[in-house]
Amino acid sequence: MDKLILFKKSNLNKLLSKRQGETKFGQHVKILTNISNIYEQLKNLDVEYVIFGIPEDIGVLANQGKLGTSKAWDATIKVLLNIQSNIYTRAKDILILGHLDFSQEMEYCAKLDVAQKKDLKKIRDLVSQIDTHITYLVNQIVSAGKKPIIVGGGQNNAYGIIKGTSLALNKAVNAVNLDAYPDFKPEEGRHSGNGFSYAFAEGFLGRYFAFGLHENYTSEKTLTTLNKIKAVKYNTFESIEVKKDLEFDSQMERALKHVSKDTFGIEIDCDAIEGIPSSAMTPSAFSVNKVRRFVNYFAKHEHAQYLHVCEATPKKKTEYQIGKLITYLITDFIKV
Repeated sequence: MDKLILFKKSNLNKLLSKRQGETKFGQHVKILTNISNIYEQLKNLDVEYVIFGIPEDIGVLANQGKLGTSKAWDATIKVLLNIQSNIYTRAKDILILGHLDFSQEMEYCAKLDVAQKKDLKKIRDLVSQIDTHITYLVNQIVSAGKKPIIVGGGQNNAYGIIKGTSLALNKAVNAVNLDAYPDFKPEEGRHSGNGFSYAFAEGFLGRYFAFGLHENYTSEKTLTTLNKIKAVKYNTFESIEVKKDLEFDSQMERALKHVSKDTFGIEIDCDAIEGIPSSAMTPSAFSVNKVRRFVNYFAKHEHAQYLHVCEATPKKKTEYQIGKLITYLITDFIKV
């Protein structure tokens, strides 16, 4: 657990903006004071959800994508702590655990040239190391009977989340991924574009549904791969929102039917949300409100085990809005 930085009371006091006549979310969440024996502490704690961040963009770099995903956790925690604590937000059911610190690894990667094969391999090897830390932490959380909520980071982290959940439950788990891309690229070294293909090949991912793929940006080779695997299903954004061949609600029902026979995770890639700064920002995608409905719909099912929100790239002008967006998704997950 050497990479885990606990969220402390001092962090809470620094970020919390108290207001007379109001009670903020951060005033009622739980935190840990000791990093030793995380499993036992979580097991004995009366919470249902454990929130932690993965502020890194090494997986995105390894996929030769746009950096900035390392900033989403800080943007989110500032907003989340300052929403209202009331009968809807359920702050007392929440533990803010902290974040996994990969700052040294990011500094190392900043000196490498992704265009050079040797350097690219080094970066992808680092992603594999990051996987081990995420796998272990998620395993501890799920083994303790809690539901993790993870703020990324790149979607490379889906691999460690799925693996950690699978090992804790001693079975393959399923996933539904709202995304412009299926992230089912070849096993060519770990990066943000192949978390699900690695998890599937290694037996940690059972059934997979990629929801809302963008037809202009999904290769024929990838589509051929997806079509060959019975355990993998998908639909496209255009078929739902542009051509109207499919209907959003019925497709959610179809996806739920595919993944919900057993434990599954909910994956939200911010690349799939219209106008949101992300590693592959797009002007044409699902609206924020539809994505919120998506999270709410799947979270209602008893087999929903985790929420992972990733790929957002906040900057100074957009930091608050992204923090607010991810906070909405987190509370939509816990309100059910």
